[in-house]
Amino acid sequence: MAMLRRGLTGEPVRILQEKLGVTADGIFGKNTEAALLKYQAAHGLSADGIAGPDTFTAMELHELVLLHKPIRGQMVKKVQEALGIGADGIFGSGTEAAVRKFQTDNGLDVNGMVDPKMLAMLPGFDVPQEKVEASLVTEATPVVDPAAVEEVKVGIEAPPEDPSFVSRIGDAAADAASNVSNVGKSIWTTVKSIF
Repeated sequence: MAMLRRGLTGEPVRILQEKLGVTADGIFGKNTEAALLKYQAAHGLSADGIAGPDTFTAMELHELVLLHKPIRGQMVKKVQEALGIGADGIFGSGTEAAVRKFQTDNGLDVNGMVDPKMLAMLPGFDVPQEKVEASLVTEATPVVDPAAVEEVKVGIEAPPEDPSFVSRIGDAAADAASNVSNVGKSIWTTVKSIF
């Protein structure tokens, strides 16, 4: 996932909304889409209502740039040029191999994706350190299901009759543990679909 479109939620959506000047609730709905279309049209971008690397770069939202197969565009072309490979603007197998080599040679996580940390290391990119840091989850995002909290309260007072109780509490605990384990990883790990 390196593009934001209607129906997605998460921290990258909230950051985009702040930049667009719309309600920053982290839910990509029709108002966010309309504001994005307007921004793209006004700035000579492909007005498709989908925010990707070219739109993020135009908005100076470098913390949201994440390039991988099969993304296309000017950002991909610029990365290819910086890597010294054929610059066709299509992130294919050759680009992925060059990215992996660069990552290996520079002590980065070898995942074949170009993130803000790698962009900051490539010639021709001016990505401030605060944008690199902003691209990471810096704290656990609490996921609290009010129904699960109520069930826990009831469960403390008396064992629940519902046999799925333990399973639901386990699922809530797994969600919370997942959020904690995402600390220090890309903010893209927070993106979810509302469909």
